[in-house]
Amino acid sequence: MSKQKVTGSPGEAAPKSGQYKPVKGGNEVTVPKGTTLPPTPKGGDWVLVDPSKNKSGK
Repeated sequence: MSKQKVTGSPGEAAPKSGQYKPVKGGNEVTVPKGTTLPPTPKGGDWVLVDPSKNKSGK
């Protein structure tokens, strides 16, 4: 069973709560589910690297 990466573009609502890291490098940010993802420092999308350990991170 393969896990699909959760990604989002800047300006979109976060699909899940957790720590997001820019694909092209930069610092991680914590984003609650439904909150708009911020711009990335080097352009590109965000990828979820550590989902929250609650109902909205699943």
